[in-house]
Amino acid sequence: MSQSKLELGVFMPNCSNMPSISTHAVVADQWHYATNERIALLAEQLGFQCLFPVSRWRGFGGESNFLGTSLETNTWAAALLRATQRIQVFSTVHVPLFHPVVMAKIGATLAHMSGDRWGLNVVSGWSEREFGMMGIPLAEHGRRYERTGAFVDILRKLWDPTAPPLNHQSDWYSITEGVSLPRPGRMPQIANAGVSADARAMTARYCDWCFMTGASIDALPALVSAVHSDAAVHQRQVRTAIFPFPIWRASIAEAEDELARIIEHKDSEATANWLRDIGAGSGSFDTFTENMLAASGGGLSLVGTAESVAEQLQAIHSAGVDAVMLTFQDYERDLQRFGDDILPLLHRMQIVDTQGAQHHAS
Repeated sequence: MSQSKLELGVFMPNCSNMPSISTHAVVADQWHYATNERIALLAEQLGFQCLFPVSRWRGFGGESNFLGTSLETNTWAAALLRATQRIQVFSTVHVPLFHPVVMAKIGATLAHMSGDRWGLNVVSGWSEREFGMMGIPLAEHGRRYERTGAFVDILRKLWDPTAPPLNHQSDWYSITEGVSLPRPGRMPQIANAGVSADARAMTARYCDWCFMTGASIDALPALVSAVHSDAAVHQRQVRTAIFPFPIWRASIAEAEDELARIIEHKDSEATANWLRDIGAGSGSFDTFTENMLAASGGGLSLVGTAESVAEQLQAIHSAGVDAVMLTFQDYERDLQRFGDDILPLLHRMQIVDTQGAQHHAS
């Protein structure tokens, strides 16, 4: 049983066609910044703790061109950090595209302008479709995570006020007397997405959060235990987060029908392209079926009534997961519905703490 409250976040729609690889009930302008800002302000009003973006540079084709139009996440985070007051906002960064000295400056700037509410999600890269477009070869899976480990280690040393100027030589970076000022007022939280052995090993040594995928709620305790065991080897603690996709209606049958409609209208070409790219590069989605992926973009679908979705979130918390980054069909509509229908049930279960939330009229 997790010893802390379940943190609530939103896995934000800064990319088009989120979260489902489907043409059913798509909110066309959901990726627009103005929409993202309204979602962020509502999440903060409801007492959510954090916002996570997706980083994509090219879509996956098909009728939907899934995630094909997207907002770059450092500039997106800068705007949302200035629009909000309390909520933590992450950037998602592909390590091969940013030099760590440059990222140290970007991150410190975002921390400085937000009262240290910025966090970083590092992604090692897995899509040949994206990186091939830029002429950047993808290294072997394990080597990619070795590079990410060096990247995060450099960031932490540049941000450490007690550290001397940094001299670093590796297969990826050459830094001489490296400094980056200003530094964040406190060390930013760093997350890594992935549950492959290589991803977990890197996360255990260098990161604060493991952003996981799980095929079912029953699979989560073993995943959480593995993350904790890996971190304990290095005398560290790493927290865990997943990205569920709740669909709730007045009855379980209605919710299941809605999930079936999403799958019925899946974009088969985009789904196949996604799976092909993942199979070549990621190592994180090996047990997922095509329909599960199409329904939720790789997240864990929570289907039922408000009460049964709340019970599923309680089970996720009981599995040891520390945070959920929620996705929604219609983010504005459904985040408001979540606040009205499900959040009060989670309070009654005493598994969340949204202190600072502003009460709102439905």
